[in-house]
Amino acid sequence: MQLSVDPASATPPYEQIRAQIAEQARTGELATGLRLPTVRALAERLGLAAGTVARAYRELEADGVVETHGRRGTLIAAVGDSAHRLAAAAAAEYAERARRLGVPLADALAAVDGALRVAYRDGAAEDRTEG
Repeated sequence: MQLSVDPASATPPYEQIRAQIAEQARTGELATGLRLPTVRALAERLGLAAGTVARAYRELEADGVVETHGRRGTLIAAVGDSAHRLAAAAAAEYAERARRLGVPLADALAAVDGALRVAYRDGAAEDRTEG
């Protein structure tokens, strides 16, 4: 697993770690079931506080990228399945809330389209500045 942290980056170190692990899991570079280093070991390797790595791992777990199994450690989850499942759940939540608020379908779709365009454009800009 290749990870690096740029201390001069505007992106916080925990987010740099989270993004790199998520991308490597998404592309299959980190195989499903692969055990990640312990929080302490990775923090030491990267020269960071353990809390920084722990936060990255917590966010990865919340996103369904990794699963923590006690003594077995933190493992790469089946990302495609969990990522799609989590995205579908978030979309369903949004759709139900927009309906309850009385937002017309066309307006709800336009809001999603705009939010996705901003998120993906901003993410691409961050990728270009970090590379």
